[in-house]
Amino acid sequence: MPTSVTPIDPPNLFHSPAFAQGMIAPAGPTLFVGGQNGTDSEGALLDGLQAQTEQALRNVLAVLAEAGTDAEHVVKLTIYLAAGIDPTDAYGATRSVWGDTRTAVTVLTVTPSRPGALVEIDAVAAIPQ
Repeated sequence: MPTSVTPIDPPNLFHSPAFAQGMIAPAGPTLFVGGQNGTDSEGALLDGLQAQTEQALRNVLAVLAEAGTDAEHVVKLTIYLAAGIDPTDAYGATRSVWGDTRTAVTVLTVTPSRPGALVEIDAVAAIPQ
């Protein structure tokens, strides 16, 4: 049985260097990270899409670390972007904080529930035994 997550990339689908088409997670505890906005430890929303995306990802990483796991064990990220914005800064920010770790990713445009929020990110991760 695998002890780490494994990307699945069928040869007949596009191979992205940034994300996997699917992920296999080993059996065991699973962490569901609730949606993280680009807020600092005081709850203040940072300015701009890049800053908010970087902070939201740092918040996801903090939850992962608290649960005893890390980005290498994330099997799914969902990134919700405010409708009508150019996602280019979010993609660049994701790479700067998340690095080259590949996972399954879904990106959606939504109407944020918090005024001024431009991005929200949630995650599903395996917790290594």
